[in-house]
Amino acid sequence: MQVEVSLLPFGIAELFAEVNKSGKITLADRYGLMAALLEDTLTEEDKGAIDRILYSVRKGRLKVVNELSTML
Repeated sequence: MQVEVSLLPFGIAELFAEVNKSGKITLADRYGLMAALLEDTLTEEDKGAIDRILYSVRKGRLKVVNELSTML
């Protein structure tokens, strides 16, 4: 069984804003990034946002959590 994943318009921009606001990158966020990278239709702006997210994780500015969502 193959599962098809598609992104919402402006998904990367919203993800970028949310993780920077919360300071955390959740499991759902990581799956969203994976889906975006596998789709291979990213704009240069989206690629830059993903690079900034990964840089923030590497520098410790974003905490990687195993929560499904930051929403309560």
